Amino acid sequence: MTASSNGFWRHHKQDERLTLDDITVVDQSLLKRAVGAMALGNAMEWFDFGVYSYIAVTLGRVFFPSSSPSAQLIATFGTFAAAFLVRPLGGMVFGPLGDRIGRQRVLAMTMIMMACGTFAIGLIPSYASIGILAPVLLLVARLVQGFSTGGEYGGAATFIAEFSTDKRRGFMGSFLEFGTLIGYVLGAGTVALLTATLSHEALLSWGWRVPFMIAGPLGLVGLYIRLKLEETPAFKKQAEENQEHTRPQQTLRQLLAQQWKPLLLCVGLVLIFNVTDYMALSYLPSYLSATLHFDETHGLFLVLLVMLLMMPMTLYAGHLSDRVGRKPVLLCGCVGLFMLSIPALLLIRTGDTLSVFGGLLMLGTLLSCFTGVMPSALPALFPTRIRYGALAIGFNLSVSLFGGTTPLVAAWLVDSTGDLMMPAYYLMGASLIGIASVLALRETARKPLPGSGPCVATNAEAHAVLRGHREAEEMDEAYATAATARA
Repeated sequence: MTASSNGFWRHHKQDERLTLDDITVVDQSLLKRAVGAMALGNAMEWFDFGVYSYIAVTLGRVFFPSSSPSAQLIATFGTFAAAFLVRPLGGMVFGPLGDRIGRQRVLAMTMIMMACGTFAIGLIPSYASIGILAPVLLLVARLVQGFSTGGEYGGAATFIAEFSTDKRRGFMGSFLEFGTLIGYVLGAGTVALLTATLSHEALLSWGWRVPFMIAGPLGLVGLYIRLKLEETPAFKKQAEENQEHTRPQQTLRQLLAQQWKPLLLCVGLVLIFNVTDYMALSYLPSYLSATLHFDETHGLFLVLLVMLLMMPMTLYAGHLSDRVGRKPVLLCGCVGLFMLSIPALLLIRTGDTLSVFGGLLMLGTLLSCFTGVMPSALPALFPTRIRYGALAIGFNLSVSLFGGTTPLVAAWLVDSTGDLMMPAYYLMGASLIGIASVLALRETARKPLPGSGPCVATNAEAHAVLRGHREAEEMDEAYATAATARA
């Protein structure tokens, strides 16, 4: 991989001249390893995190005994939401650390912390055994999960974005969410298999522990994979620059003061992404069983099928964003969500299996517009030197305030108002914020990341980029000369 001792933007601003040293030729084998490792690691991470929501009804009976199923569900999702409250703290710790010591090391830390937190849930005695201490220990384990996840998405998205070529960053980034869906599918499949094969008593007694206990060995595999990775070329170049030009570390206050516009934009984009995600894939399975009294196993299998179909749709959305741009694909998802949320939920409310599947698939298709594009759109908001930290803070702040609270707020709204259409109204409100955020977004498809030079696949492409840059310079000079002559 061609290295550069000078960052593209610093060099470009000094003399407006691009050289071959400023262009990174990406080693395709390293790129595939990086994308594969992030996707697999993300799958393991979100298997751990997703299992909790899919087995939420059973957990409510184990840890929050109550005569009201809706009260149990609200208490369980309250603990689910609590993990999101510490995610910004995890982002504030792991993000800036990843900008200082490297993306790869921090991503290994987050992997092992998540595995430990999830494994611990499988060991907690029930409320019937130790009383109030049981939900307290559950909360502690969830906080560990939330803290580690605070450094996961921002780091993984940054890692893939910095390894990818400019022309295919959208497609490569979509594999991150492809991995997330694999994790969700494995989690939902495990829970669905347990609920289908075990008796109600066996599931409450010991069966619910099984998916959490799997997290231990999965975490070790993920840790091994991530420790074998190289650091990203963009971070290596930035580290070389920092050695040549020592600069003080940017404080959180300085970061917020200088980057408040992209941070605000990040919050808005993540809001629509995660509200849709947690509504469709986390809350609606429980909504089907606890609120609509739809068969729990059938509901899980329908969600499982929708997620399987979302995998190729996510990859296609990433590929499409490389061709037509990030903004058109994201805008399609936002507008579609505003127009189709009510029809989708009306289909789900019928209780007919085919109609329920149609409503879930409608939401899953729109969600694919976000899962396929966000991993490439979000890292492009920030320069290399603060990308991990800024993205981790902005992403997790939004997830904590809006994404992770979605199942809790939706369950509470339905329970308090009695209006079963509340999830649709919630999605429509989020879509309006998403539309405003996408319209304010600068198009970044097929362009270098801020703070980095062009990234290409071959040496021939590097020379072509250089020739194009030189031709553009000559045209600018000719235009300036003609303007001077006219004056």
